[in-house]
Parts: sequence; structure tokens; C-alpha cells
Amino acid sequence: MLAAVIQRLRRVSQVSLKFWYLFACWVASLLFFLFQGGKLASMLLSTVTILSVYLLLGRFNGIKAVKGTRVLLNAEANRSVEAGTAIAVELKMQVPGLIPIPYVILRDELVRSNGEKIMIEASAVLNWKRQLSIRYATRALRRGFYHFGDVECMTEDVFGLFAHRGKLSLPQSFSVLPKTVAIKEWKMFDRLHKGYHQLPASRAWRETTQINGIREYIYGDRMSRIHWNATAKSGTLKSKEFERESLPGIILILDCNKQGYWTGEHFELAVSATASLVEYGKKEKLSIGLISVGAQTVIVEPAKGAMHAQKMMEHLIDIEADGNEPLQQKLQDKARYFRSGSFSVIISPQTGEVVLQSLRWLKERQVNPCHLLIGSASRKAQQGDWEKVLASHGYRGYAIHALHELSEVLGEGNLDGKRFG
Repeated sequence: MLAAVIQRLRRVSQVSLKFWYLFACWVASLLFFLFQGGKLASMLLSTVTILSVYLLLGRFNGIKAVKGTRVLLNAEANRSVEAGTAIAVELKMQVPGLIPIPYVILRDELVRSNGEKIMIEASAVLNWKRQLSIRYATRALRRGFYHFGDVECMTEDVFGLFAHRGKLSLPQSFSVLPKTVAIKEWKMFDRLHKGYHQLPASRAWRETTQINGIREYIYGDRMSRIHWNATAKSGTLKSKEFERESLPGIILILDCNKQGYWTGEHFELAVSATASLVEYGKKEKLSIGLISVGAQTVIVEPAKGAMHAQKMMEHLIDIEADGNEPLQQKLQDKARYFRSGSFSVIISPQTGEVVLQSLRWLKERQVNPCHLLIGSASRKAQQGDWEKVLASHGYRGYAIHALHELSEVLGEGNLDGKRFG
């Protein structure tokens, strides 16, 4: 009965059990003073009263009205960083009030778009203006969209008996882009531009006489193409870049079938290679598009421009390997997006008949197919067999085992994961 009454009183007053222990101590001290008297009783009552007042005043220490700001030190400008980057954060807070606070414990929460949470906890001491500033860095972040939750501020009295909490709502979001590598040149495209390669699309790649910019000199450029003013100013050979009559679209086909990837890092390599090709297309002002084939097939039709490239990058930010169906079947459902004379790159870890069927189907539609094999260092032996198969069918392909190999492979350098076909 007594317990029920106490329970009811607790519920009504919303005061913790610790308060009642403190109240009981004070009442006991008071009764001891009233019935016993003397110096000891009076000192005990005075001490317990002073401590009780101090502990109760902690409720009004101002932590519930805390104010502050959060600054992302290395992602404030464009709200995006590259995968593998740790975000540096600075928290500044102001706690109103006059009651002394020994320290403040801060708990900040970073949430990824898939629900994964990263908790950051730190403690700090207020200065004489009741302000604090703290900096911390998250761990290296994976690709994805992130947002910060509320900052929980907690402080205790010097005895650790009563905890007081406040929340600071500072909503902020940012994105972690796929890691990319700069591609210097793609020799196969250079040959197409010059018309050396015999492809059905070559006629559509002829250049006009309208100068569209200046680029680095490529071995084989004619003397008439050299831009002598830019060469004199820079000290290195520069060539004129002409507008092309029309460019066939380039379609990047990212295979997101989860059965083909052995680890999460393996899929990240495929996404990073795709993002690097998107950046290359933006730099070279190519008409480039993207088809990701997973549980859902997402299509971004070929176009030029930075905004278009950003659209593809945003799609790559939170893409996952979640597909189950064969690649060719998915491509056939989107046949209308493959136009004659265009160029397609299948970015996939798979080999064998699955890829051959897709390459053959693209070829039948007069699309120029290419395979970028996302390899693994532990399975290079299998890759060697695949090279022979692909070459025997007359298809072009490249193989990489790490992202830094991509530029050299496309430049057809002497790398172990070299071009085949």
C-alpha cells in the first residue's frame, strides 16, 4: 500500500527516486536535531540542508536551455566530401544561468540514409562565460547521404547523484560522393575522334571548324591543329579543340547484381569506376548517360553538362548491390534507350555467358559494346581465361583490380590489368 502511494506520488510529481532518498535524509537529520539536539545534530542538519539545496538548484543550471551552433569544417562549402573522408566538426555552445556546472557531456548523432548511426561522445568544461567549444572528427565515412540528429547535453552534480539533460536541435545534412580517380585519356575514344578506328559511329564523330576550346597536345595531332598562342603562353604544346558535328551517346551500364560482388569494397570499386567515367565525360564534354541495373533499373539518358553529371553522381551516392535478375534480361526491357552508333560500357564483375550475351545483344543493336571487368586480386587466374574468351569474340574490354589502375588501363599503359580484346 505504502509502495503504491509512493509510486503514485512519483508519477504525479515526476521526481526521481533519488529525490526521495535525499528528502528522507533531510527529514532524518531534522528529526535527529529535534529529538537529540546538540552540536552534532545541528552540524549534521546544516550540512545535509546545504547539500540538498545545492543538489536541488542543479535542476535550474540552464542545461535545458542550451544554445549553440555546429560547423562542418571540411564540408561547409558544397556539403559534400569524397568517400573515405573524415568530417571535422566544431560545436559551440552557450549555457545560460548562474548555477555552477562542473562539466558537460555531449553526444552527437550522425545518421546514414540506410539508418546506420554513428555516435560521437565528448566532454568539455565551460569557461567563465559559460561557453564551450569542442572539435571532433568522425571516422572515415562510406559513400551515402548523412544527416546529424539532436545534440544531447548532459551534466551532473559533483557527487554524480542527479543528471540533467538538454537537447540542441542542429539539423544538418551532407553527402559522401563515390571516390574517383582522374582519367587523363581514353585512347579508344581518341582514335574514334580522329576517325582511325573503323566503327559505324565514326562518321558521326567528325569535327566542325568551330573551335570549342584548347586541350593538351596529343601525339599525332596535325601542325595546323596546334594553338600557337596558348603554346607560347604556357610553354607546352596545346591543341585546338573543335566542336563535333554530333556525338553518339555513351551509356555506362553498372551491374548491381549482388551475386557478382564478393565484398562491399568490391562493389565500391565498381561504383568508383563508374563515377570516374562520369567525371571524365564531364571534363571532355561528352554526351554520357547511366543505367544502373539492380532491384530497380534507373536510367539517366545521355546528355552533356555539369548539372547532368551531378544528377548521375547523386544517384551513385546511395546505390546498392541489390539486384538478382540477369543483366541481359534487364537490358532488353530498356532496349529503346540504346541507339544505333552509341557506345556502351558494361561495368561488371561477372564473366562468362552472362556478359557475352549482353555484349552480343548490344552489338546486334549496332551499339559499340565494351566491358570493364571489376576484378579481384585473388582471382586473377580466372580473369586470364576471360581475356581469351573476350578476345576470341572480338569485343573490347578492360580489367581493373584497384581504382588507381583505371586511368592507366584506359590509357592502355603497361599495367597488369591491361586492355584486352
